[in-house]
Amino acid sequence: MMSRKIALAGFAAALLLPALALAQQVSQERIINGLGKLQGAAPIVDVELLRQEAMNGSGKQMSGLPNWSKVARLPQMVVEIDFANDSVAIEPESYRTLGMIADALHHPNLWAYKFLVVGHTSSTGTDQHNLDLSQQRAEAIKEILSTTFAVDASRLYAVGVGEYFPIEGSKSEAANNRRVQLYNLGVFTRKP
Repeated sequence: MMSRKIALAGFAAALLLPALALAQQVSQERIINGLGKLQGAAPIVDVELLRQEAMNGSGKQMSGLPNWSKVARLPQMVVEIDFANDSVAIEPESYRTLGMIADALHHPNLWAYKFLVVGHTSSTGTDQHNLDLSQQRAEAIKEILSTTFAVDASRLYAVGVGEYFPIEGSKSEAANNRRVQLYNLGVFTRKP
């Protein structure tokens, strides 16, 4: 009987550990440290060129595209933001993560930078649908950060890349490819 209770407790702990690890992965401190490690002068990035390269670079690695290779060298953070299926509606449980991101962007170590919000999707829809959906999701994140959390909208740029850059080693239709990346563009702004 006692060994059965221990086995059940171990099983319950094994189920909880991934959830606890995920909850510990995103923190304001981790966001600040991840996005604040800008080394040297940041390259000039044209968001429209990034969008065009994403559309034309299907099947290529992000780092192999000229403008995306510049972005890949910038401090970045990948966060999981849950959206309703095939929608731009952000699930309520993701607002905590968005709040931590906003708090980090208001932190003195990051307040002077501009950021690129990159939306990704899995490959479950058509190429064009996924590209449009990822752009709408990136813009939804930008809008929530600027309206709900008072991050200056002029500090945020949104670009969607659809299914074109799946996580290496994952299946393109996998749910973990539905993600958002933040990049520190290294462009200073004046504090209001």
